[in-house]
Amino acid sequence: MTTPDAGPPRTPRPPGTADHGPRALRRWVAAHPPAAFVVLAYGISWTLWVPLVAGLGGPAAQALLLVGGLGPAASALIVLRGTGAPVRPWARQIVRWRVPLRYYLYALGLPPLLLAIVNVELALVGQEIDLALLGERLPAYLGTFLLVATVGGGFEEPGWRGFALPRLQERFAPLAATCLLAVVWGVWHLPLYGLGFVGPMVFAFFYTWLYNRTGSVLLCILLHGSFTPALDHLVLRADNTTVDVAIGATLVTAAVVLVLVTRGRLGFDAARNRAHRAA
Repeated sequence: MTTPDAGPPRTPRPPGTADHGPRALRRWVAAHPPAAFVVLAYGISWTLWVPLVAGLGGPAAQALLLVGGLGPAASALIVLRGTGAPVRPWARQIVRWRVPLRYYLYALGLPPLLLAIVNVELALVGQEIDLALLGERLPAYLGTFLLVATVGGGFEEPGWRGFALPRLQERFAPLAATCLLAVVWGVWHLPLYGLGFVGPMVFAFFYTWLYNRTGSVLLCILLHGSFTPALDHLVLRADNTTVDVAIGATLVTAAVVLVLVTRGRLGFDAARNRAHRAA
């Protein structure tokens, strides 16, 4: 009995070698979506920001700044498509607006509230607060809010909160997932902020609670849009070391209180987390 001709025998791969081609890369991405997302987010954004670090200015610099900020969202989309995961549930989170009013109040009101507390603290330690500045700075606050929430940093959120956070919370406790994401998110800002990259690491806890309670990336975008102008415009005196310490201490204290009040859960519910990703 003869067997069909199967062609020349294949040369066996030597022991200890691995397939490093595109197929192996796809397998790695499929097995490690959060890690693939982080690598892509850093690669896309930092590549676009290199000219800024090198001193590029003008309209070209502004364009690279904005496009680089889209790196996390683009990375999430690339990983979803590359792994064959559905894109629609992820995209729906970006426009999910049907949430209770109290979460809008949180997204829009928490940053101004925290900065109001900072101003009170500064006044109590003898720093002169100029309330007249409030009328001058409100238009700038609103303008910055609209910029960040429409074309600026707010559009990082489909990546950090819409993609990375729910997947990290499948593997780690909410507090651990948030701490891990806080470091990744903070260091991602390093080319732009320098040592100021520590700031976003504190903010991450406020975003986690909001996302976990609503499943809405849109609300996270609004929170992002509110935090940036609050920090830029709502401290009613010139910047100095005391101002920086007061801001840092207030934000850290608020984050610790949030963690303690939620017993480290930060609004997380496993069933709701799965529903947010599948809705």
